[in-house]
Amino acid sequence: MSRYCISLFFILGCASGYAQDRPIDLNRKDTVVRNQPYGLRAGIDMSRILVSFLEDNYTGLEIVGDYRLTHKLYVAAELGNEKKTIGVGLGNEVESVEGELYNFTAAGSYLKAGIDYNTYGNWYGEQNMIFIGGRFAYSTFSQTVNDYKIFDTDRYWNPDDFGFGSKQELEFKGLHAAWLEFVVGIKAEMVKNLYFGASVRLGILVSNKDPENFQNQFIPGFNKVTEGSKFGVGYNYSITYLIPLYKKANAPKEKKKEEAAPPAEDVPSDENPIEDGPNDETPIDQIPSDENLNDADGVPKNDNGI
Repeated sequence: MSRYCISLFFILGCASGYAQDRPIDLNRKDTVVRNQPYGLRAGIDMSRILVSFLEDNYTGLEIVGDYRLTHKLYVAAELGNEKKTIGVGLGNEVESVEGELYNFTAAGSYLKAGIDYNTYGNWYGEQNMIFIGGRFAYSTFSQTVNDYKIFDTDRYWNPDDFGFGSKQELEFKGLHAAWLEFVVGIKAEMVKNLYFGASVRLGILVSNKDPENFQNQFIPGFNKVTEGSKFGVGYNYSITYLIPLYKKANAPKEKKKEEAAPPAEDVPSDENPIEDGPNDETPIDQIPSDENLNDADGVPKNDNGI
């Protein structure tokens, strides 16, 4: 039994000595390769589908998608179609159909394309996004005036409403508009490869073709157009699915460290010779000798040199 204990102590002592001889690296580099999925993420905007069920005067559908280019950068696009009927009330009965001065229907399609930049730092394995981005958007649509009334300041014959001008539809086709959008939003992975997203969009009109004798008040994809302003606001709530096409390793960035300069050694040079000792330029008669040292000390010498 004692023989086994001695052998065990001997092995542990050797292992401890080997471990102590190994240098400890205090600046170890992260060499783990992290493979991130790259692919196409596509889905639909749920807000337009929900509003289509809740409102009778609106129908809309939008398909959203993005494609990952780099670790932070995405190409994004939205393709949609909207149809909305809007009534403009100016009579006493504003809330009723009879109180509308006119109503019209805007219908058309639009395309938005741009980029998203992810500002969120994910943990390993996460693919969430808090992003900012931009879009260039273009819409082609038509405006149809369903009916209108004649605005008259003399309310003698129609004290409660305006007189009907016509119930015949007036359709204006071939209209188009372009605008720029600034986007802020999030995308969170609910289950594997399934994402819920939300975004807010601020648009500014670049071009807007109005029909004759009428003004565009709703542009599909842009939302409501306010007179005297080129700005519009929109939003969406999306559900998308990621189709992984390949994986790419995002190697950790190596931090460059400045190497500390070694301390300067007091090495004599030709320009700064050592002042304490003699050099080649010192005259011979100025070099102290044993006799001069003895004389300088004032110690008397005898014949024996003591």
